Amino acid sequence: MDRYRHRQYPDRPHIMPIYHGSSPQYYSPDMPPDHMQDYHYQTYYPSGEDYASHQYTNYIDQDYQQGYPYEIVDVAWSGWEDLGAPRGGFRDAPAVSARKQNRLDCFVRGNNNHLWTKRWTGTHWSNWQDLGGNITSAPAAVSWGPNRIDIFARGTNGSMWHRWKDGSRWSNWEDLGGQITSAPAVASWGRNRLDCFARGTNGSMWHKWWNGYRWSDWEDLGGQITSAPAAVSWGPNRIDTFARGTNGSMWHKWWNGSRWSDWEDLGGQITSAPAVASWSANRLDCFARGTDNHMWHKWWDGSSWSDWEDLGGELTSAPGAASWGANRIDTFVRGTDGHMWHKWWS
Repeated sequence: MDRYRHRQYPDRPHIMPIYHGSSPQYYSPDMPPDHMQDYHYQTYYPSGEDYASHQYTNYIDQDYQQGYPYEIVDVAWSGWEDLGAPRGGFRDAPAVSARKQNRLDCFVRGNNNHLWTKRWTGTHWSNWQDLGGNITSAPAAVSWGPNRIDIFARGTNGSMWHRWKDGSRWSNWEDLGGQITSAPAVASWGRNRLDCFARGTNGSMWHKWWNGYRWSDWEDLGGQITSAPAAVSWGPNRIDTFARGTNGSMWHKWWNGSRWSDWEDLGGQITSAPAVASWSANRLDCFARGTDNHMWHKWWDGSSWSDWEDLGGELTSAPGAASWGANRIDTFVRGTDGHMWHKWWS
């Protein structure tokens, strides 16, 4: 689907055309609430022939009511980009976090069992850097603020270990206990808040969180999962988790601010742990390797789940995914040549 971009402010969120009678208006998610009115909006399709009209409450600003500042830009998946590999290669799935707009930090477990990182600075990719350690799983990564990154992985003793970067310095590794049988996953729904997940020795999903002051004990969230979990937050006090079930399909469990849901079966036949990213409130984009070793994609648009979409590639790992802004997703996988490959939506 096409979207609209402001010519003068191209970094603003995407613009949707709105129709009040026959006159076009324009809507952006960053408009102030004091301009809220009811309008008919129409979603534009590239054919120019098929429209879906609805009654909707949108934020309307007078500056957006003129058509001339906008241009139509294509939104599409890129091709695959080869990002190489650390010296000696790497195993397992890549992890990625976005600590600010147009900034990405990728992490992998090297064949030497060290943690390695590669960064997108906004203009170019860095070289691979060896961060040491001795980990026995793929890492997980998240950022809860500019220049803050938290990393988690399973250690040689089977427990979950934690390392973080706060500005310019990396901490030492911290042992957070537990006995986990998968790579961990992590999400953050607020500043100085971390929620970690992993499969336990009983096959269920376990949860441990940092509330800004201390770490909780491990909490058993049930289920029978056959992969590492994936986790993301699209808003305060909201967490969505995903894992492969015993039937090979992707399952979903979420926290709504007061309680955990039951497990929901989202179908598909996946052969890896899932990955998930969110680029706006009530939006989820999930990825996993399929039975054909391609990367497959399923998304929640705020009201319903899509079908599974084949994004191609030849994967030898689970994917990793992150979003640094509206309508932007970056995904990373290990390819058949042992390199990390990158595909993005923009």
